[in-house]
Amino acid sequence: MSTAPVRESGADSPESADLVRGLGLWQATAVVVSAIIGTGVFLVAAPMARAAGSFAVVLTAWVAGTAIALAGMLCFAELGAALPQAGGLFAYLTRGLGPLWGFLFGWADSLLLGPVAFATLAAGFMKFTGFLFPGLNAPWLSAHVGHDAFELTATQPLAAAVILTLMAVNCLSISKGGHIQLVLSALKVTAIVFIILAGVLLTKPTGGAAHLVWQPSTGGGLVAMLSAVVPVMWAYNGFQFLGNLGAEIRQPAKNIPRALFLGMLIVAVLYLLVNFIYFRVLSFRQVALSKDVASDVVNSLLGLTGATWLTIAMGISALATLHASLMVSARVPYAMARAGLFFEWVGRVRSRARSPIGALMLQGALGSLIALTGSFEQLLSFYVFVMWLFMTLGSFTVIRLRLTEPQLPRPYRAWGYPWTAIVFIIAALALTVNLWLEQPVRSSLGVLVILLGVPFYFYKSARRPLAAPE
Repeated sequence: MSTAPVRESGADSPESADLVRGLGLWQATAVVVSAIIGTGVFLVAAPMARAAGSFAVVLTAWVAGTAIALAGMLCFAELGAALPQAGGLFAYLTRGLGPLWGFLFGWADSLLLGPVAFATLAAGFMKFTGFLFPGLNAPWLSAHVGHDAFELTATQPLAAAVILTLMAVNCLSISKGGHIQLVLSALKVTAIVFIILAGVLLTKPTGGAAHLVWQPSTGGGLVAMLSAVVPVMWAYNGFQFLGNLGAEIRQPAKNIPRALFLGMLIVAVLYLLVNFIYFRVLSFRQVALSKDVASDVVNSLLGLTGATWLTIAMGISALATLHASLMVSARVPYAMARAGLFFEWVGRVRSRARSPIGALMLQGALGSLIALTGSFEQLLSFYVFVMWLFMTLGSFTVIRLRLTEPQLPRPYRAWGYPWTAIVFIIAALALTVNLWLEQPVRSSLGVLVILLGVPFYFYKSARRPLAAPE
């Protein structure tokens, strides 16, 4: 695959249009933490409790889901260290499975997955802001289109404005963006640590967590645990995005695996501890019935003032994840454009700051438009389906490259290969099949979006054939 050259420092001539390696280890780690931890850590305990039926099953599901996520992370650490290029999965699939597979991921991610994620996160941020300022939720306009109702409030244009603002921030140099991400991630981690410390210091165990007080609808046993593992795997979604910044991380052969290990370790410890606190402060039944577990816990510990501060913390968490998502997602259409498979202007780089301004403008505009429509919730289900489908292919690429390119330099080799890759492939494939069975129409729409990219690929590749792989 042809890739644009990348420089190691920011002291290049302003005429250069290349990306620059400006992210250090801790900045890359902050990207991993923020890409994984959105708002799910504050909300996911309730559906897990309803599916599991007991604290023991919940804990087992967290351990199992964490192990599966770690297996996937090991695969992406090997790919990122071996192929430190812009675009992440686009580069991996192109090298391992062929240009068409890389393009199809890039097509879906550039036009749908990234923008939907932006709109969802911006809407989440505005939801928390609306708790603090209820007047923002007052409807400006209501309309009905067929069986669907459309309502316009101040939160939708403000969500679009948040996306465009962070898009502009990401047009600054990658090192400045990395510093901003480090600060936002630190605030996010601090908020979760605060909940953990408050739960340890201000309460005594309820005794309810150790007993089965909720009858799971899934039938109990193994089925209940598998149902509880699904939200855990979703909660860890995001580690795969660090590879998108492969062309902008210093010493990528070392720092990509290290950042993934550190980021996943931080996230896993926080997830396990904060969920333990949820069940320490509330009874199992209270957790299962809660609409917002973290708010109920903090309200129980600190009252209304504490709940207000938690709302602010959740808003910061959504903002940090949005910033990270914009940062990493824009590198995919940039890489496609540089490979001659997308609109040429999308590959434009701001010469002084070395930021992919064309790709940022494309995805920021699409994300803000989706945020204005308020229809992103309907798109989330096939966002998850399509993303995990390509993550399955990404793990398969590790095996494929080991067989077809045994001499490819691999500064890091996935521990436990091939079993780690096989475990993650099976788990990710099971998740996608489960999604298809639960929501066949929306999952099929996701496949349709992917297939619509095929004629565009052949059109672009015919006009500008790809260079041979390095």
